[in-house]
Amino acid sequence: MTEPSTEVVCAACGTRGTGKFCSNCGASLEPGTCTSCGSALSPGARFCPNCGKSVSGPGPSPASVNSQPAAASSLPWIVAAIALVVLLAFLAGSAFNRRRGSSLDAPQNALPQAGLDDRTAPSSGSPDQPVRGPDISQLSPQERADRLFNRVMVLNSEGKNDSVLFFAPMAIEAYRMLSPLNEDQRYDLGRIAEVAGALPLAKAQADSILAKSPSHLLGLILAARIATLDNRASDKQTYEASLRRVYDSESAKKLPEYERHAEDIQSALATARRR
Repeated sequence: MTEPSTEVVCAACGTRGTGKFCSNCGASLEPGTCTSCGSALSPGARFCPNCGKSVSGPGPSPASVNSQPAAASSLPWIVAAIALVVLLAFLAGSAFNRRRGSSLDAPQNALPQAGLDDRTAPSSGSPDQPVRGPDISQLSPQERADRLFNRVMVLNSEGKNDSVLFFAPMAIEAYRMLSPLNEDQRYDLGRIAEVAGALPLAKAQADSILAKSPSHLLGLILAARIATLDNRASDKQTYEASLRRVYDSESAKKLPEYERHAEDIQSALATARRR
């Protein structure tokens, strides 16, 4: 006669087995006894079915048993990786600060050029002589625009194109904040756009000046410069001819912008007269 099977299912991991303990997770397979009322407990029971008293729970599941050593063993590596990342970030930051030099903390009056702050821009010149931006924090909107215009023009004359492209967007924005612009401001904005390669913006300023004052010297000069860059030879000749024709009557007006840009006017006039 075959004896009835004593195989039971482990309440902790679900493995079928016989004996006193589960062969997979080690949990007890034997029924227990409630310590409160003495009632028999099924294997793995957590509460007494008679009195409801909590009893010792089943042993840990295989997943938790296996994951704990793995987590414990990987913890040192995780900590080491985090420490390495922090160290690399610190070293990178230190190297960056060394490249920028100690001028970050230098007082403004110790800088080599008056009115310049400690911000640096890309420069095609010597790495030992970084290009510095004008300190515009305490200036009026017009003064900020003028300072940035002068800076861009100086950089352009020095052939430092990367620095021109660095400061030009700031200068353009400074002039846009002055809206509505007068002829002098439009000429400045047009020249900045010209040297930065933004010819449509530059042309728009020349067109606006001439739409309001068809004989304005700065409008004619700017329009001729843009026509040259656009390879519009006939337009250039037209603007230069107009410049020669109206120069005497316009210069007699002694407008402030004519005085301010006298060098540009004389240079353009000399070029137009050679045609």
